[in-house]
Amino acid sequence: MPTTPAKVLQNKQLVKGLLDKIANEPSGALRGNLAAAYHADAKWRGSHPLNETEGIDGIESLFWAPLMRSFPDLERRDLILVGGETDGRDYVGAVGHYAGLFKQDWLNIPATGGAAYLRYGEMHQVQGGKIIESMVLLDILDVIRQAGLWPLSALRPVSNMGGTGGCMEMWPAPITGDGTELALRDAGESAYSLKITRAMQKALDNDILDREQLQRMYPEDYWHRKMMWYGPCGVGTSRGLEGFVDIHQLPFRLSYPKRDYGKNNYAAFGDGPYSATGGWPAMEVAHEGGRWLHPVPATGRPIDVRVMDFYLIHEGKIRENWVPLDTLYMLHQL
Repeated sequence: MPTTPAKVLQNKQLVKGLLDKIANEPSGALRGNLAAAYHADAKWRGSHPLNETEGIDGIESLFWAPLMRSFPDLERRDLILVGGETDGRDYVGAVGHYAGLFKQDWLNIPATGGAAYLRYGEMHQVQGGKIIESMVLLDILDVIRQAGLWPLSALRPVSNMGGTGGCMEMWPAPITGDGTELALRDAGESAYSLKITRAMQKALDNDILDREQLQRMYPEDYWHRKMMWYGPCGVGTSRGLEGFVDIHQLPFRLSYPKRDYGKNNYAAFGDGPYSATGGWPAMEVAHEGGRWLHPVPATGRPIDVRVMDFYLIHEGKIRENWVPLDTLYMLHQL
């Protein structure tokens, strides 16, 4: 039986309340808050070098306790909160930033003592009033950038085709201002949002490597004329189809001309004007070029891509696309 809009709203309210308590309350309350939020055998999957753990002990020791030591005044700031059902599983997804003073080193990144933010994209599977699995993609490379460091000596923190890359700053909230609205969403609108998203994603599944062809193959049927694409650190934010192709799509395709989409997708749902998809990994690619991030020459290696997509459908088209991606895991595999 499909999850009703009322149930979706209930799940969103539940997860938001649980995660806000974990992140925003003092570290002394962490253990109790984790026990209230997570099933005892819950799985947690996150960006490299965190990767995977399970159980409340593992989730606390791998992620939450070190993060809260490094950012003692941590707070959670959601930009988008969406929910839905995929193959009988209920999910709540979120995009936002953890913010605070960076007081102690985290993951060997030197503390700055000043304000810093950690961008996140999350998908939480909910069952019986608790989270049973979390997928958490963190832009750790961006924290390194904020610390004044850069781990890829041959690469400036932009990806580009000719001198100007995407903006590396914080992702904005949706232009419509309703990204975290806790209200019943229309089921018909939710279905349409997922439909146009899936149609656009299907159009991506081709071998085109020509710039002009790529721009023509993304017609106005899918993308708003003022579209914004928000990529991870190292790629950045682009505007319009031209920016989307030049800053991300063409460099990525030249580096990974052979791509296998959707083998391990766990979630795809619409929620009013929003939609979200995710996979662990979402695609498998072969590294045959060096244009995307310019990290190393072609290796020929097959690698996995952990990525989520969050979309806003506005005026009947995809207006904004937020893309949390585990960049460090891709580089680690190379």
